[in-house]
Amino acid sequence: MSDVIALDVSEGHSYVVWYANGICQNEFQVLHTQSGFAKLLKLTLRAKHPVVYFEATGVYSRPVEHFCCENQLPYCRLNPLDLKLKTNGLRRLKTDSKDAHRIARAALSNHFRITQPRTLIYAKMCELTRFLDRIQADMHVKHVQLHAQLQQTFPELEQLFTSRVSKLALKVVSLFPHPDLVSGFSRTVLKNRLMHSTEKKLSKVKGLKYAEKLQKLAKDSYPAVSSDSVQVQAVRYYCHALIDLTVKKEHLIKQLVTLAHNLPEFDVLTSIPGIGAQSAAELIGELGNIRRFDNANQLNAFVGIDINRYQSGEYLRQDHINKRGDPRARMILYLIVKNMIRAQRLAPNHIVDYYYRLKNGPTPKRNKVALVACMNKTLYCLFSMVQANQKYDYTYHGLVVP
Repeated sequence: MSDVIALDVSEGHSYVVWYANGICQNEFQVLHTQSGFAKLLKLTLRAKHPVVYFEATGVYSRPVEHFCCENQLPYCRLNPLDLKLKTNGLRRLKTDSKDAHRIARAALSNHFRITQPRTLIYAKMCELTRFLDRIQADMHVKHVQLHAQLQQTFPELEQLFTSRVSKLALKVVSLFPHPDLVSGFSRTVLKNRLMHSTEKKLSKVKGLKYAEKLQKLAKDSYPAVSSDSVQVQAVRYYCHALIDLTVKKEHLIKQLVTLAHNLPEFDVLTSIPGIGAQSAAELIGELGNIRRFDNANQLNAFVGIDINRYQSGEYLRQDHINKRGDPRARMILYLIVKNMIRAQRLAPNHIVDYYYRLKNGPTPKRNKVALVACMNKTLYCLFSMVQANQKYDYTYHGLVVP
């Protein structure tokens, strides 16, 4: 029987308990430092076939996980919700010491699966997808702030481009954040400034078209502030910040797709109509190695679209999805299904057929219900295809799941 070493992880330190034959042998606190982990390593050398147990606490548990991997120690990174459900009691006493003992007793009385560390490529892709998510969140905030300032300086400028978030649009806004900065130039001068000040190569015809529209918008604009206001400085600041973030986002996507090309499941995922290179790479980054799941139901629960059903006596609540899994993977999968429906004219797709069967059947489903059902079906198909290393084939009816 393996000895249990349980850690209650906090910021910068952990409380450690060592159980052998079901009895606590030692307990102490260690800092997440070289000397602290050296002390923990000495304990593992004294223990018999030790297994380290700790809760997943985000960035705070990363040093502990790295310590286990570096020293080739088997460990179990526990899901906090799973641990709570298995250790809940009537008394509510919470200290670092009691939590460490609680984790140890849970490990002794339950069979927790040993965590398999992600290989380097999957770990790097996961970090890239999370970094990309933070970049996109920053961009959303900056866009809102830019809009608020631009409404005071030159609100009509948002009509100049179809996409207000493109680098070209942001560059033009930073050049002319106020109508007074436009009025002093002829359309030829404006055209030349647009053509030479933007990275995108504009033709003379297109440059002249933008210059004329810019003059027209500036002539009819009634800004709330003057051209030397702080708001104009703010518009330029947010434009430059957004351009930098856009460049960084493009670089991260390129890195992510390049890494994904080295994995066999990348070609499997992109073979499905509607799943592009970026979507496939982001989904792999969130799901990791799909082969580690025993069945599609586990993958379904990991994403968080498994059914939450509640029935008591004669009461039966309407089914909902649990949403306890990975929210970003769920969002990517939702966008993938939407892309499949949009790209339905390019190639036949079982998922799209299933969507319309749900929407137009004897008991039509609401749009969101149909989309979630398609997300579930997509996961089942992906799991089967990756396990068999089989690309998508519309004629292969074995991919259809009830």
